Amino acid sequence: MECISVFDMLKIGIGPSSSHTLGPWRAAEEFIKELKSSNNFEHIHHVSVNLYGSLSLTGKGHATNYAVVLGLLGANPETIPVEHIPKKIETVKSSKKLHLNGEILIDFNFEKDIKFKKTFLPFHANGIKFTAQTKSKKITSTFYSIGGGFVIKEDSNNTKKNFEIKCAFPYPIEKGTELLEFCKTLNKSVSEVVLENEKSIRNEDDINKELKRIWDVMLECIYTGCHTEGILPGGLNVRRRAFDMHQKLIGNKPYTNPVEWIYSIRDTEVKFRQIIKWVSCFALAVNEVNAALGRVVTAPTNGSAGVIPAVLMYYLVIENHDGNFEDIKQFLLVAGEIGSIFKKGATISAAMGGCQAEIGVSSAMAAAALCELLGGTPEQVLIAAEIAMEHHLGLTCDPIGGLVQIPCIERNAMGAIKAINAAELALDTTPENTKVPLDKVVNTMWETAKDMNTKYKETSEGGLAVGVHLTDC
Repeated sequence: MECISVFDMLKIGIGPSSSHTLGPWRAAEEFIKELKSSNNFEHIHHVSVNLYGSLSLTGKGHATNYAVVLGLLGANPETIPVEHIPKKIETVKSSKKLHLNGEILIDFNFEKDIKFKKTFLPFHANGIKFTAQTKSKKITSTFYSIGGGFVIKEDSNNTKKNFEIKCAFPYPIEKGTELLEFCKTLNKSVSEVVLENEKSIRNEDDINKELKRIWDVMLECIYTGCHTEGILPGGLNVRRRAFDMHQKLIGNKPYTNPVEWIYSIRDTEVKFRQIIKWVSCFALAVNEVNAALGRVVTAPTNGSAGVIPAVLMYYLVIENHDGNFEDIKQFLLVAGEIGSIFKKGATISAAMGGCQAEIGVSSAMAAAALCELLGGTPEQVLIAAEIAMEHHLGLTCDPIGGLVQIPCIERNAMGAIKAINAAELALDTTPENTKVPLDKVVNTMWETAKDMNTKYKETSEGGLAVGVHLTDC
């Protein structure tokens, strides 16, 4: 069975899109590895890239061309200073040269050597083909960005090589029913079962360090979004809203860093309407950072990166003022497992399933995780995930201008609120009163995805993307 780690579902990367930015970035890295392993790397004098399907139709708005170049340059999306990105791209554009993996200088025309092909390749809507030229031959390799930063390769035999982590978890889980059975047999919570699987591939100290790193990036992202004002790039002239919302909510509370900020929020008197505003503010903040090519955590995608941190912050600053790293760890373990169930049974790619595969899945992940922290049983945890997804079924992906801004940013706020509601509903639901199990809604989401018209799957050829003209914005 394919095993997907929590750290496959929660990846650190650069916005605005996991499938259109992080995936192509990682594909470029894989292509360089291939060139090196075949001893062709040092002989390359030119590289070109063809983008297919959704990567072509919304690639410029999603900065896919930037991501490909950054990957070919050898930059690491987890560590590159985001403020360095514009200069690196401009250097390639003006010099018509590319420092391949930071090692050899080759010819590269940014405008001509990245081609946007509107045709769709057969396997997946997000296709990308690299061609490298030596004096004597051409070397081509085709990859597919399948959502959440996951990348698979098409080889010469037209079979797909999977770059996801393969392992042998002691408790392999593909469906919700299997997860519940392990919880019952082992007398453990969902997070405890997931932790046992993670401990089979890395020690617990490393697990804690990586989960802490993921949370630190999430928190820094929220903090940055709440303290940055202005207009988002891309031409839609979308004004950042998290800054103004945050100023009204926080008042004059003193703080100098994200940790002190959390305590300041806890000390703020919060009424019911303000709870909704705080959660919305957290979610908007993350996705405004994402839209500006900032650093975020895919959860499970960049386009839906705001839901999980917003709900986790809600728990820490509203529900439990004594919340600590153990709560954060528990939350992320549950969220990651629920995400993996959707990825195995359906999709987390908007290019394959519409926005139900992004905001819907992220809301289900957050609902399940919050439910466990609030004392829910394993059965109620899965009920929370099911409720959240049930009320996102059929949600289309129709970004205006191909940018991850309208309606994407607001959808994160809506997904976060729905997650909290789903968790509360699940806590008042018993398994015997549940009519729709999680596995049924996973399957239904996939069937809905297959039925959905292609133009509603991250192509900017339907819905709001054509109903609202750029001039209206």
